Amino acid sequence: MTPALAQANNGNWQTARRWAQLLRSAYRVRIVERCDGGDDALLIALHARRSADAIQTWRAAHPARPVVLVMTGTDLYRDIATDASAQRSLVLADAIVVLNELGAHQLPAALRDKAHVVLQSCAERATLQKPRRHLRALMVGHLRDEKDPRTYWRAARRLADRHDILLDHVGAPLTPALHEEVAAVAAELPGFRWLGGLPHAAVRRRIQAAHVLVHASRLEGGAHVVIEAIRSGTPVLASRIDGNVGLLGEAYEGVFELGNDAELATLLARARDDVDMLACLTAQLVPRAALFAPAAEQATLQHLVGTLLARHPKP
Repeated sequence: MTPALAQANNGNWQTARRWAQLLRSAYRVRIVERCDGGDDALLIALHARRSADAIQTWRAAHPARPVVLVMTGTDLYRDIATDASAQRSLVLADAIVVLNELGAHQLPAALRDKAHVVLQSCAERATLQKPRRHLRALMVGHLRDEKDPRTYWRAARRLADRHDILLDHVGAPLTPALHEEVAAVAAELPGFRWLGGLPHAAVRRRIQAAHVLVHASRLEGGAHVVIEAIRSGTPVLASRIDGNVGLLGEAYEGVFELGNDAELATLLARARDDVDMLACLTAQLVPRAALFAPAAEQATLQHLVGTLLARHPKP
């Protein structure tokens, strides 16, 4: 069950759609927006707060049937600290899925033994040849405060005199204030382009072609765009938050402090000036790429569902 269906085309929908595909080889699967009285054996619910009513309804109707709660960024790193309905979802769930390796640290200590790490996946893509005359950085993220696009824009301003560093931003204008700001940045800086929202295939190709992906986010459960960069052989510069480090690995060197545009600008300048930096970051990500293969996600997910159904058989 997902709080957003296909028309939303957001992260929750994409996860629901992919998981349904990965599970259908072993189970009958339905994607619904709310509990509808069906006689299903198990509920997978995305987002602790937004799915709280559905989880409570399911538990009341099927007290012995399992609930898998999937934690996204906003509920794991914000809602469960203050929202009573999100906290109730944690208690009612039989299993709590986190989408990065550090996610369980955010759960209440008494509930961490319910936690299961399921790393999301995508198809592997070959990296594309990069031009040598400049460095092209790419940020992919809709214009929302959670994605912290302003840090990227401030870094772009710091690099305004570096004509050999070009910065692109792909993302739909979800808030009017940020829309105005990004338009102003694009008008001010010749080396910065805001490309708006683009189809997924076009975004993947830009990730393959970029020298480096920038991910400045404040809140992430496990950003799919970071996984797509890893699976495309494109190094990442990311904010030092658990949602990013839990994908990139705790030893990964391409991180900067949250909101620190000066540090990000320095890393981008180094990526252009230090001939070994990008190769070093790429090498650090090579052994992690297999963690995000579709077969690995499918195996982990099917094992979790199979274990819960064996433990809680449908009457």
